[in-house]
Amino acid sequence: MRNSPNTKDKIVTLSKLSELLPPLRAAGANIALANGAFDMIHVGHVRYLQAAAKLADILVVAVNSDSSVKMSKGNSRPIIPEEERAEMVAALTGVDYVVIFNEKSVSEVIRAIRPDFHVKGTDYTPENVPESALVKEFGGRVVIAGDPKNHSSTQIIKKLKDN
Repeated sequence: MRNSPNTKDKIVTLSKLSELLPPLRAAGANIALANGAFDMIHVGHVRYLQAAAKLADILVVAVNSDSSVKMSKGNSRPIIPEEERAEMVAALTGVDYVVIFNEKSVSEVIRAIRPDFHVKGTDYTPENVPESALVKEFGGRVVIAGDPKNHSSTQIIKKLKDN
């Protein structure tokens, strides 16, 4: 699937993803799942997703919906609407599928796709990833990837407001 010419084709529903992945897995592909809000894409996001893509044959990225971003970041967020954030993530090299999820936690996506690797950024440790037990329950591994957490959308937004 990598290098698909149409970015929007990579954005799928969770039910569609649940149909697409089993034949790929049956053919021997392993699946990595990364997730986040990806509000105001920055180099930290790119490095995280590139590192996640190297871990598996297929990289699925779960993007928080507008409502789930508000739950965790407050009513002033997100800056960029969910469809546009999903499209930008889908355009990145190494991303095979993007799914938008409404919950505060990515647990429902994990239950549906049962990734071999659940990849989180370096602001986490394998021990403090909230979905760690669920991933292990399905036989997957939690992996920390990307560069040190020196970049964030929140910091960029603050800098813009201060200037």
